[in-house]
Amino acid sequence: MEKTATRIDWIGDSCRLLKATAAEFERTRPFEGLAIGTGIHLEPKTVALLMTLRAGGARLVCTGNLNSTQPSTVEFLRSEGITVFATQTTDPAAHHQSLEAVMAEKPDLLLDNGGDLFAIAADKPYANLRGGTEETTSGRTRLLPLRERLAMPILVINDSPIKQFAENRHAVGQSLFESYLRFTNRSTNGKRVTVFGYGACGKGTAACFRNAFSTVSVVDIDPVTTLEAHLDGFATPLREVAIGSADILVTVTGFAGIVTAADLPLLKDGVILMNGGHFPQEIDVGAFRCHPDITGIDRYEADHIETFHLSDGRSFHVLGGGHMANLAGPRSLGNTVESMDLGFTLQARCLERVASGEAGPNSCVVPVPGDLDAMVANAYLELAR
Repeated sequence: MEKTATRIDWIGDSCRLLKATAAEFERTRPFEGLAIGTGIHLEPKTVALLMTLRAGGARLVCTGNLNSTQPSTVEFLRSEGITVFATQTTDPAAHHQSLEAVMAEKPDLLLDNGGDLFAIAADKPYANLRGGTEETTSGRTRLLPLRERLAMPILVINDSPIKQFAENRHAVGQSLFESYLRFTNRSTNGKRVTVFGYGACGKGTAACFRNAFSTVSVVDIDPVTTLEAHLDGFATPLREVAIGSADILVTVTGFAGIVTAADLPLLKDGVILMNGGHFPQEIDVGAFRCHPDITGIDRYEADHIETFHLSDGRSFHVLGGGHMANLAGPRSLGNTVESMDLGFTLQARCLERVASGEAGPNSCVVPVPGDLDAMVANAYLELAR
């Protein structure tokens, strides 16, 4: 008998590690009687994680991140009886209202992405919050100064070696490269590509473009990291040269203000700018839009591309409004299923650890415990053999 299946079905069936974890959680019920508040990209792979948590007995209260909420995912979650406060928006104020709505439910555990929920918890603490997880480098940077105020276990998924190599290096590199092709339908052969940031995401991004026959330069503020890029065979010119020579410029640093209006005189005519960092602040698109040297903007609405025209005749292009390019655009696919299956299983296991009370307040904004890394790695390898 034939049935019409959806992308959510395809992703759910492909997340073999989460399916096995969900089957275990149905027996052990680690989240029985607990509410989990989530602030994470709402797209089909997230559904597989949320269904796993619900299998463990959790009541879920969810919102998304800026610009990455997919309406079909929200519709599915609501059809499953899950509370979702989220719209597909690029408006920080509207997004913050959704975050506040989640926190008004006073969830027992938080699954955060970028530190949005825990930042609210630091300002408005409540008694039953046990702790939770933070997904990103950007979130860790944001939460570290708040540790004394938070004083609860917060396990940072991005500090797991599994997350670093499986998702950040391999999957982010692949998905940003794929997103460039999807947005532009342009070649990479012979193009000069500048990658800002040579952490795990930058390493993967630089490698994917080089493997696609681009000439790749790397810029990083850390001289030791820059030396590593040099010894890995990438050009490491000074920042101004790296910007001025680029046909494609990619930011993957986790910090704001990487390419700003002050850099407009340096941009090569026709350069394409794209961001892979969590927050839409690495490329200051807002400053571009109101800069006096910008004489016009062409918006290719269906393709999520903006072309900025400068008074001296040059132009440059921005993909996805400066939001995460692999989760922006007309068909945003994000990272690969296998990488998110690993990362989301780490999320589920870390939340299980916090719910059990085994992680104490001294585990505030710390890496995933090594035994959980080993557990998830072994489980993945068993399925892959």
